[in-house]
Amino acid sequence: MSISVRNLNYTYNPGMPGETVALCDVSFDVSDGEVLGIIGHTGSGKSTLLQHLNGLMKPSSGEIYIDGECITDGKAKMTDIRRKVGLVFQYPEYQLFEETVAKDVAFGPKNLGMDEKEQEERVKQAIGLVGLNYEEIKDMSPFDLSGGMKRRVAIAGVIAMDPRILILDEPTAGLDPAAHRDILRMVRRIHDEMEIILIFVSHNMADIAELSDKVIVMSEGGIALSGTPAEVFSQRKRLEDMGLGLPPAREIVELIKSKVPDFKSEALLTDEAAEDIKRYMEDARG
Repeated sequence: MSISVRNLNYTYNPGMPGETVALCDVSFDVSDGEVLGIIGHTGSGKSTLLQHLNGLMKPSSGEIYIDGECITDGKAKMTDIRRKVGLVFQYPEYQLFEETVAKDVAFGPKNLGMDEKEQEERVKQAIGLVGLNYEEIKDMSPFDLSGGMKRRVAIAGVIAMDPRILILDEPTAGLDPAAHRDILRMVRRIHDEMEIILIFVSHNMADIAELSDKVIVMSEGGIALSGTPAEVFSQRKRLEDMGLGLPPAREIVELIKSKVPDFKSEALLTDEAAEDIKRYMEDARG
């Protein structure tokens, strides 16, 4: 499985007074099993891009290929695209609507034409993957769950369709620190166990640094920076110019380096930074 985006452009209200360029010549590739993190200031085009990747929006020009098949030429079936590409919107818990958790998670598989037995199997598997107990919650109303559990159920409804590409728009937005950590671990587990491509948008730079194999930085509808987390977060000045920052651990490392010239570290994660600081202090003691 792979994604290839080529020269993607999209304009809202073309030829009208409110004409707005949302995507401008966007190109990138994601290979099987990779995690792509997308960052950018509000209005940079992130959500518009995500909605193109599973066919919800059609580009003004450009192509998107999913596993070598063009999904932007008008020939691809939407049901086939949705089987391959699952999209979870920001605050997905607001989209829950069925009377029970099991029915809500089964909604996608049912609409893909799966029989009842396959639906039940998919629902059980998906609920387990998001860290919930099927027997305990299957008959509960999704509206009686905690915020973090609602989000898990909403995500389960997408992965129940067994997508080979999972797209998450701000999966940890609005959660308290404990729920944030739990959702992040869940996302990693889903990626590892399903062996899928994962694409996610986040304003949390620590999450981007921890999960991503590749990062793209969007600005004014285009890709301003791309590379590994180490490559992207080495561009502090350019990120700041776009209203973005570094992961907190890297901010601390850079502060120490500004005060202690012989301290060497390119750490992005808290554990890495702590190890580099410990090593420096041990070396300094001799």
